[in-house]
Amino acid sequence: MKLLALVGLSIVIAGCSSGTPESSQPAASAPAAAPPAPTSRVFFVEPTDGATVKSPVLLRFGAESFSIMAVPAGEVTAVRAGMGHHHVGVDIDCLPPGTEIPKADPWVHFGTGGAEMAPGMQLTPGPHKLTLQIGDDKHMTIAGLCQTINVTVAQ
Repeated sequence: MKLLALVGLSIVIAGCSSGTPESSQPAASAPAAAPPAPTSRVFFVEPTDGATVKSPVLLRFGAESFSIMAVPAGEVTAVRAGMGHHHVGVDIDCLPPGTEIPKADPWVHFGTGGAEMAPGMQLTPGPHKLTLQIGDDKHMTIAGLCQTINVTVAQ
């Protein structure tokens, strides 16, 4: 039994030794890397860009390669990577990445993780720009997760 333990220990020590010269043969090629994950994006399902709509306007949102979740209850001390929630701005452009989305007009927050505003958003007749932007748990914008569409509200 002692002999077996001694042989095993010798093998472990020999395997950890750096005294063996490196092989001069080229390393086997690694398998091809998996293609990158699709780019995350956020978009309006309804209405579509250029649509003529009636008020109240039903808003439905979608997201790809990104998790839409409710903001955690209580004080948020850290953001969860790869997660956020929707915000809609009326007649405003996308905010720069890393900007806190105001909790006031013209922005509406969907902090419960919802993907729809029903019965809809009241808008005055005429042309409007609608901006859908993702915010993290601290309501900070995330690069690339914003879409702006134009709609016309019928009289």
